[in-house]
Amino acid sequence: MEIVYVYVKKRSEFGKQCNFSDRQAELNIDIPPNPELAKQFVERNPVDTGIQCSTSMSEHEANTERFEMETRGVNHIEGGWPKDVNPLELEQTIRFRKKVEKDENYINTIMQLGSIMEHCIKQNNAIDIYQEYFDDEDAVEVMEEAPSAKTINVFRDPQEIKRPATHISWHPDGNRKLAVAYSCLNFQRAPEGMSNESYIWDLENPNRPEIALKPSSPLVTLEYNPKDSHVLLAGCYNGQIACWDTRKGSLVAELSTIEFSHRDPVYSTIWLQSKTGTECFSSSTDGQVMWWDVRKMTEPTEVVILDITRNERLEHALGALSLEFESTLPTKFMVGTEQGIVISCNRKAKTSAEKIVCTFSGHHGPIYALQRNPFYPKNFLTVGDWTARIWSEDSRESSIMWTKYHMAYLTDGAWSPVRPAVFFTTKMDGTLDIWDFVFKQCDPALSLKVCDEALFCLRLQDNGCFIACGSQLGTTTLLEVSSGLCTLQRNEKNTVSSMFERETRREKILEARHREMRLKEKGKAEGKDDDPREGEPALNLEELVTKAEEEFFDVIFTELKKREAEAMKQKPKPLKQPSLETEEEVEGEEEGAEERDCEESPTLEGQP
Repeated sequence: MEIVYVYVKKRSEFGKQCNFSDRQAELNIDIPPNPELAKQFVERNPVDTGIQCSTSMSEHEANTERFEMETRGVNHIEGGWPKDVNPLELEQTIRFRKKVEKDENYINTIMQLGSIMEHCIKQNNAIDIYQEYFDDEDAVEVMEEAPSAKTINVFRDPQEIKRPATHISWHPDGNRKLAVAYSCLNFQRAPEGMSNESYIWDLENPNRPEIALKPSSPLVTLEYNPKDSHVLLAGCYNGQIACWDTRKGSLVAELSTIEFSHRDPVYSTIWLQSKTGTECFSSSTDGQVMWWDVRKMTEPTEVVILDITRNERLEHALGALSLEFESTLPTKFMVGTEQGIVISCNRKAKTSAEKIVCTFSGHHGPIYALQRNPFYPKNFLTVGDWTARIWSEDSRESSIMWTKYHMAYLTDGAWSPVRPAVFFTTKMDGTLDIWDFVFKQCDPALSLKVCDEALFCLRLQDNGCFIACGSQLGTTTLLEVSSGLCTLQRNEKNTVSSMFERETRREKILEARHREMRLKEKGKAEGKDDDPREGEPALNLEELVTKAEEEFFDVIFTELKKREAEAMKQKPKPLKQPSLETEEEVEGEEEGAEERDCEESPTLEGQP
């Protein structure tokens, strides 16, 4: 197509150069203000203006190179004719064909090839090679792509004075919303004018929170009720337990009294499996775990004091930082303490001494995260100090698996709800680590730098695809992981189960060995105390070393002699000469042997 443009002006009228010059300013018109119009003006305050914050996209078109296609033929020429036969002459080819067809080998070869060809034709008629016979079976997805994650959205604290995001909770119905608790946990270091509000965010609107929760004290934890999505449970910095109903607004619906509340900040709250769906647990560093019913928040239903000496003395109790309750084990709950000890409790026990069942000790610092594996509740994950550890209830003395010691402090962790071999941890350097111990045990499968400040909390969506991480500056980052990290792999459950069983068995063997060694050392120590030897001469170290070397070499020489004797016994015996040989053959062999001996025997120097 040819583009034509017709110029209708003269050449002298377009494209002419502009000549500018300086001159004095002059007033062309002056319109004075009209006071009557000023009276009709209405001032609007504030002024709402819509701003588009999404990234502007544009569509572009480009012409790509086209491949020219053409049809070409192939010329086939007969081959395989002998040199004396011209394939272009019809008479010679007919004569040669008749000659070959009369040969017996030709007939046998054709019969063999015909049977093979007939078998192939019957197979093609019986089976359609293009038919899909296994359409109904679900295709097992194999993780071929490398593990990856991408940032979906960022929710920033709208307050001018930034506060750390200490806890995150997903909306139970559809996971469309995110509740985030904000508080400064530095004792008496909160800046003046810091807000106490926490927020509920809509995932599709990161610019403004949907609901602002207004407590009297900053919230440390915030949890949605799994049975009623309008109810939220929160633990305050001053030790009180608060409850919200979003249908009633931003103010607190139920609040515990101060005299019956915790004495320290409430670091963990968790809903219990009950008929009414209103029972919950709360824990604090004051050493108490309280059992509440949100319908009557005046005082707790029951109090468990975490004193492992079983004396029920509050001054000896261990401070609680994390809680774990599994609905499949309704009588048990677990507590992670400041001292690095996990306490397993029985909430149905009749006496206070029976409430603490057992303890697991393995961390050097506070346990910030405690969660059972969603597929294998006997195994649970703890995150504290510089490591994350996996435990089994059958092995109490040590964990069955653990990560390496990191350079940065670990702050939180959680299992994947869809894959039993995947768990997530956050660190003080702003890194999110994703571990897949079926794929790799020594290092994380994916390590992602989320932000420059410390990450304090994380929470996973029910489908395992989305992760929310809260930072020190109140920024909540929403991440989406690749499909391989949120899709159950082939035979993964069996593999993880066998790994847990194997590691538990190994730890039991090591525990029995250590127990035996401790008993031996204890027996030796008691024997020395009962029969002390006075005046025993001091041992000479050089004599001990010399004696040990002699015993070592004696063992080696004895073993060498033993092997030499066995080798001599296994030496093959010479074969006997056959008796049917003739006298001439025997004489010839003897003469040949004498000649070989004369040739091979060396001569000494100086002898003739």
